[in-house]
Amino acid sequence: MVKTNKNILRSILILSYLAVIAFLVFGASAIFSYLNTGADRSKMLHTEIKKEAKYLPKIVWDSISNEGRPMDLQTLNSLEKDYLDAWYVKHICYLTNTTTGLEDYYTENARKNLFSFIEANKKEGIHIEATTLEHHPNLDFFSEDGQLAVLTDTNVVEYKTLYKKDSLAFETIEISNYKVTLLLEDGFWRIRHLVKEHSENYQDKGEPIDVSNINIKGINYYPQNTPWDMFGEAFSIKTILNDFRIIKNAGLNTIRIFIQYEDFGKGNVKPEKLEKLKKVLDLAEAEQLKVVVTLFDFYGDYSVLDYTINQRHAETIVSTFKNHNAIIAWDIKNEPNLDFDSRGKNKVLAWLKHMINLVKSIDKTHAVTIGWSNAESATILKNELDFVSFHYYENLDNLDTTYKNLKSMITDKPVVLGEFGLSSYSGIWNFYGESEKTQAEYYKKAQHIISKNNIPFMSWTLYDFNKIPKEVVGRLPWRKRTQEHFGFINQKGETKPAFKYISKL
Repeated sequence: MVKTNKNILRSILILSYLAVIAFLVFGASAIFSYLNTGADRSKMLHTEIKKEAKYLPKIVWDSISNEGRPMDLQTLNSLEKDYLDAWYVKHICYLTNTTTGLEDYYTENARKNLFSFIEANKKEGIHIEATTLEHHPNLDFFSEDGQLAVLTDTNVVEYKTLYKKDSLAFETIEISNYKVTLLLEDGFWRIRHLVKEHSENYQDKGEPIDVSNINIKGINYYPQNTPWDMFGEAFSIKTILNDFRIIKNAGLNTIRIFIQYEDFGKGNVKPEKLEKLKKVLDLAEAEQLKVVVTLFDFYGDYSVLDYTINQRHAETIVSTFKNHNAIIAWDIKNEPNLDFDSRGKNKVLAWLKHMINLVKSIDKTHAVTIGWSNAESATILKNELDFVSFHYYENLDNLDTTYKNLKSMITDKPVVLGEFGLSSYSGIWNFYGESEKTQAEYYKKAQHIISKNNIPFMSWTLYDFNKIPKEVVGRLPWRKRTQEHFGFINQKGETKPAFKYISKL
């Protein structure tokens, strides 16, 4: 018994010894690995910069032929990244009136003026929301020792809004030239001098497009099984082809589709999404349907710091398909006026103006519009748009008067009824809802008004849906059930009585 206990004790001591040795070896190897790992700047800096997600201004190098030492591509990429990050950090500091991160992108001398400017703004209750949209740098000089670079950054497009005590004081878009000196310190490029040499107001408004003879008889479209997820994993070109033929055979000539901002990749638009969109446009062309493409669905920030990634999103999609024969118009945003209260009307309108001008600068052939949620907002930005589009879910008795009032205020371009419809849901969550019969009566009356006034229209929508994402109408079951039954075709694939009135009488 005594011998057994001694053996157990000896075994415990040996195992304990081995555990201590293993722990020491592991600790030593971890320390060695840490000391031999390259510095991660995102952990060194006071501010982590995620430029690829939040700041993507257009940058085009005019020239890298310079005096002094030639610059290799790797060094140029490093210089470009640190230079743009410096701009982004400055924008954040001007917005928040803090200095965090400036020491990582500006030398000591350069920081003095920035610190003074921020302190003065803080005392006056001023903050600046700004971003740069384009840079066109030219490398003027690169020192033999590789420690100093001089740039001329021309035609820098800057958008700025200045707020004093949270009230908008002014808004401007400038195009400026800068002289920039950068020093390589601790392996990173920091700005030593940033001097504005010239600045003027920037104007880039596209020419209006004549769409006076626009002939839209259409419908807002989602496949029945993938509402608000048309380009997702369940994307089916066979389903879409069948639906397009139903739409065409019903006497319609236009569809309105939606591009979900995050789903498409935001500023870095996913190639596979572009390919799916191309297939849809190709099918529409083959079936002789025109397409209104609505950009920025499920987007609602409108912050100035988002402008560059918003710009890359729109630029990629519009430039890819600007020559496609199926496109009839670009709809910048669906119902942006619903964000006036939560985001601020001035901020939303400034964003819309910028995106209108951007799309027009890329595509000079196709019309640009906005899908306003009601007639009251439809006159906003009427001079910037090629046709005005409003949605109408109010009392149908007032549609005739509403449309005529709009036309009296908008005489030089078409006014399109971009969404209208009636749900046929009545059930446990809405005992006083409408029936399929009253839905049919609604469309019969609507089409009579449309025919009498020759109103271009797009109804909502082809199908009753089986499932509505909570992001669309929230979680309340009576709202979801109602939204599920706006279609001309029910959940079983059967045409409803309203289908008879899907087009003009």
